[in-house]
Amino acid sequence: MSFTVIFAVLVVIAVYSSVVLVPQGYKHIVQRLGKYHATLRPGINIIIPFMDKVAYKITTKDIVLDVPSQEVITRDNAVLLMNAVAYINITTPEKAVYGIEDYTWAIQNLVQTSLRSIVGEMNLDDALSSRDHIKAHLKNAISDDIADWGITLKTVEIQDIKPSITMQSAMEAQAATERQRRATVTRADGEKQAAILEAEGRLEASRRDAEAQVVLAQASQQAISMVSATVGDKEIPLAYLLGEQYVKAMQDMAKSNNAKTVVLPADVLNTIRGVMGQK
Repeated sequence: MSFTVIFAVLVVIAVYSSVVLVPQGYKHIVQRLGKYHATLRPGINIIIPFMDKVAYKITTKDIVLDVPSQEVITRDNAVLLMNAVAYINITTPEKAVYGIEDYTWAIQNLVQTSLRSIVGEMNLDDALSSRDHIKAHLKNAISDDIADWGITLKTVEIQDIKPSITMQSAMEAQAATERQRRATVTRADGEKQAAILEAEGRLEASRRDAEAQVVLAQASQQAISMVSATVGDKEIPLAYLLGEQYVKAMQDMAKSNNAKTVVLPADVLNTIRGVMGQK
């Protein structure tokens, strides 16, 4: 009786152990007597109890691998802090578990090494502004290597690129110096333009004054010619005109802020004759 019970229990255990339920999104690696035997797909699978063993459970969903931040030196000896994230998918589980000891650690180090190599051939400005270029080269550099492990690289993204603390301080100092230089150049250009405009203004004013003097002289000449032609030898009209100008000049002097007292001669006519050189 006891033997029958033991046998029944063993049968139940064997049947239970022979049925493997693989959930959707996973594949199971089965070893028979310590050696790879088969890869079980999602659903119900039958194995041989006590001989077969599910050694690994591998996901077939996309895996996100975070690549830790690291210091990268550019071609012009600038130090950058960079980190990335890789999206992978295990297409051949048996290669992933038997082809490499730890595929996640291996891919992280492969991305870091390739990233240092790619950025090391670039200048600082190119590295800061060429994420797509770095991404494309990085993907091409590691896709073939991880394909041997049965893994497909969906994409790799550069999360962050920033200068190191020391490099940031140097760049800020350089930027401040550049801004100060530009401000100095702008101020000097402004002063230069102002001086040029001022000199041009003075030149234009002098030219206008000279033209005005010429016009006034020509007007005076024409006026004198017309008066001379009109009065002829008659001195009374001419004396009148000159006297009128003389009185007007005296009035202008009286209106000046610097004029205190203006004395007009009593005999204007004789004075004008003296100016004309007549007796």
